[in-house]
Amino acid sequence: MDTNRSSPIGVFDSGVGGLSVVREMLQQMPAESFVYFADTAHVPYGSKEPEEIRAFASDIVLFLRDQNCKMIIIACNTTNSLAYQLLVEKFNTIPFVGVIDAGVDNALEITRNKRIGLLATVATVKSKAYQHKLLAKDPDIRCFSVECPRFVPFVENGIVAGEELAQTAREYLGPIIREKADTLILGCTHYPFLIPMIKSLTRSKLNIVDPAQETVRRAIALLKAKGLDSSEETEPVQKYFVSGNVEDFAETGSKLLGHKLQNVEKAFLKRCIR
Repeated sequence: MDTNRSSPIGVFDSGVGGLSVVREMLQQMPAESFVYFADTAHVPYGSKEPEEIRAFASDIVLFLRDQNCKMIIIACNTTNSLAYQLLVEKFNTIPFVGVIDAGVDNALEITRNKRIGLLATVATVKSKAYQHKLLAKDPDIRCFSVECPRFVPFVENGIVAGEELAQTAREYLGPIIREKADTLILGCTHYPFLIPMIKSLTRSKLNIVDPAQETVRRAIALLKAKGLDSSEETEPVQKYFVSGNVEDFAETGSKLLGHKLQNVEKAFLKRCIR
């Protein structure tokens, strides 16, 4: 793979959720080109079996490698929790950055009472990836995890406010508030688009961790360490590939990012050797 400073960064998620990472990239590394892959044909990942998720992830990384990506950001907590190590080993010439370690470290920095809430998909909660990493770094941490299967469909449809969503959020936030957590990890990249609503419902009493911010900071540091950060001599190019309906993704993505998405194309994946 012949990558250089002007090569794009690959970013992928099951759908529009990873655009919360793209939002941070546009702010923190505006000179970088990127290729975003949304596997909307298979969204949501959170209710699928681990082996199925690993298979999807391998196919997507193969696609991004063929796009000559110099780095890949796994902008999907479910994939991060179930497939990160597999991807690192299978595609060992590509540097990867995930979202879980970033969220864990940020939460540990800001919690004061060591009681941390986690909102995540069913698959991420069952993997216990966040719980294990939190306890490995601080055995005194109490982590209260809540499966949130109804959040992703709301965001995939561009719904980030409204009474039906608010009622769902109250249900999910209830156990975390009752346990007196002072910090909340948003363990799915779809969820940061719900931050205004969550802050309103909790009256901003919870420290909210959006792993996307720290993930992008780590990506910047890794690019610089490898001498792959953009030289800013070329105009950055942003491309979006979608395995499902292109128009639906473009419409929702434009709404979530606040500008019209350009260069959105249908993608057809090869099957990676398992």
